[in-house]
Amino acid sequence: MSTFFDEMKKSFADVPISDSKIDTAAFLEASESLVKLFDLLGSSAFAVVQKDMTGNINKIRTKLLADPSGAGTLQDLILSEAGGKTKTATQGLLWLSRGLQFTAQAMRETVNRPADELTKTFTDAYGKTLSQFHGMLVKPIFKLAMKACPYRKDFFEKLGADQAKVAEQLEAWLKALENVVKTIMDFFTSGNYGKGL
Repeated sequence: MSTFFDEMKKSFADVPISDSKIDTAAFLEASESLVKLFDLLGSSAFAVVQKDMTGNINKIRTKLLADPSGAGTLQDLILSEAGGKTKTATQGLLWLSRGLQFTAQAMRETVNRPADELTKTFTDAYGKTLSQFHGMLVKPIFKLAMKACPYRKDFFEKLGADQAKVAEQLEAWLKALENVVKTIMDFFTSGNYGKGL
């Protein structure tokens, strides 16, 4: 029986990282697969999250296609734009990474707190991650999305019928996602590359 994770084009667990550098093409495929997770949450309120993430994926992909050697890893991509005026891909990566950080936090809270419903775990995760970067116009949209989360039981059933397999795959995917997000965020911090973006 296949699960949501079996059907992914690429899992974060399969994204190559060498010398702390993350392969851009694989990262983009894994990010696109993650965006589909919001379909399972079943609320149109999450469309804004998906649209934002997809827009940022496209900014990074445009850069990768234009400069395959200079943007082969996410770190190289950031460095290739660091000295220039245009930092479209870097900005896209920063915001996509924040979205991934929120998703990782939301899923981690959900896994670690089996008694809590998704409305609670996702709202808490939003407060710990994206909320600080959102202004007065965006916050209410996201808070509405969190309130529209499905029941925990229904969400996990959508991930797959074999719950033991789902739990195992979710943990492997989540650990890898958390590692990728930490690696990117640490790199942004190391050179203050996100300044003014």
